[in-house]
Amino acid sequence: MNDIKKAIYAATLNILRPLIKILLRNHVPFGAFADLAKRVYVDVALEEFGIPGRKPSISRVSILTGLTRKEVGRIKKPPVLENAETLERYNRGARVISGWVRDRAFWNKEGQPLDLLIEGKDGSFNELVKRYGGDVPSRAVLDELLRAGAVERLADGRVRLITHVFIPYTKEADKIRILGTDVRDLICTIDHNLHSNPSDSFLQRKVSYDNLPTEALPELRGQATQKSQSLLEELDRLMARHDRDLNPSARGTGRKRATIGIFYFEEDSQPHD
Repeated sequence: MNDIKKAIYAATLNILRPLIKILLRNHVPFGAFADLAKRVYVDVALEEFGIPGRKPSISRVSILTGLTRKEVGRIKKPPVLENAETLERYNRGARVISGWVRDRAFWNKEGQPLDLLIEGKDGSFNELVKRYGGDVPSRAVLDELLRAGAVERLADGRVRLITHVFIPYTKEADKIRILGTDVRDLICTIDHNLHSNPSDSFLQRKVSYDNLPTEALPELRGQATQKSQSLLEELDRLMARHDRDLNPSARGTGRKRATIGIFYFEEDSQPHD
């Protein structure tokens, strides 16, 4: 086995361990995982490794994947498992909060998000949803934000924004669905950087130490949250200026999707030998 394959196998084991932990915790047996893996092998072989100008064949996919022609034929059209409704709820809630934070029409004199009346033409929650939430009743958006803990109802009936972060997944299933989006984006970033020129690589940075005292972590965690949130809000304002859904006057060609993500992780560290 050459060094590249050894590195790939080791990396795959590291990736699979936390994923398998999630699968076992949710009673997903190996057979179901193996079937999913086969489906993805076939899907990727068809979409990413075809020969230009030639129709993909079952025989070629069989050679690429190591699966039998019979298996390839059986799973050539894998089912769509993505939950579009959940992702749309996330995007809608994030857009509404982003508009509330960055749009001066919904600020107070100090430049902070206003406590909004539900109804009204100027500076109301209904107007906010109409501007940033798409064709969805404002009541439905409010209920979603309340469930997520992003807003609260005041005694006078107004709505107050209590966090600039929208995490709508109060149900375990919703939290797991976003796993497929965030982890995918990180792996795709690494894949891009593995085969692209250095001048075309995507941002991929981290800091990591493995001999920190437990007492240092609360400060580290707090600083990471505060500084990262501030940076993300600044970048959100920049991206929103160029997003043609939020800013129809933005000029340019093509249609691109860009993501900037930050995470914090900690665990017990094993001493070095």
